[in-house]
Amino acid sequence: MAGHSKWANIKHKKGAEDAKRGKIFTKLVKEIIVAARLGGGDPDANPRLRTVLEKAKQNNLPKDNIDRAIKKGTGELEGVNYEETVYEGYGPGGAAVYVESLSDNKNRTVADVRHVFSKHGGNLGENGCVSWMFDKKGWIPVNKSDAGEDALMEAALEAGAEDIRDEDGVFEVITPPDAFEDVKAALNAAQIPFGDEAEVTMLPQTTVSLGGTDAEKMLKLMNALDDNDDVQRVHTNADIPEEVIAAAG
Repeated sequence: MAGHSKWANIKHKKGAEDAKRGKIFTKLVKEIIVAARLGGGDPDANPRLRTVLEKAKQNNLPKDNIDRAIKKGTGELEGVNYEETVYEGYGPGGAAVYVESLSDNKNRTVADVRHVFSKHGGNLGENGCVSWMFDKKGWIPVNKSDAGEDALMEAALEAGAEDIRDEDGVFEVITPPDAFEDVKAALNAAQIPFGDEAEVTMLPQTTVSLGGTDAEKMLKLMNALDDNDDVQRVHTNADIPEEVIAAAG
């Protein structure tokens, strides 16, 4: 899980820079449109929409943008039809890479994603080539300084969490996807703060430790994929050393 934790932290820091450039707004609007299209415009009845609206609020997406995106999703306003597509491949050192995208032009997106893989020492593979290495789970990081393990376990497990892991000074609460919102609500009720980067994600079953040039190339690959406007989320089982992350930072 260490690989996921580090990449989640990198994304969180990078997201602050992306927000300044407006890039994160584009991705949030797409996600709102698709969530509303698939599950309706009422966040109380649509967990996927509720989750992305929380992220939109954290990133200060203007309310007008949110309202327009929901209306485009529900058909009240004319909008672009975004399709969800997953791309799978391998990065430097054989690490697995799982890419989720929302695109209005899949031919453009697959060409762009393939180019990024090739440019940074990776290979785009067939569907299914790495998905078996990941599990879809809710992931909620809680700093050890913010909660005792007993109190955290009581609140989280009663609400449906399936595991609590101790990783580098952080408790990681793991949930089934459908219990993610319930567990977050239970932590809020218990006044246990958790990180903004909490998400339903693809967690690697095991990690691949990378070093040297492979680690540097892998970090560049992940960042380049994340910079693509059609890419919503990037997941990997690579464990990149802290010193490589710091040097790139």
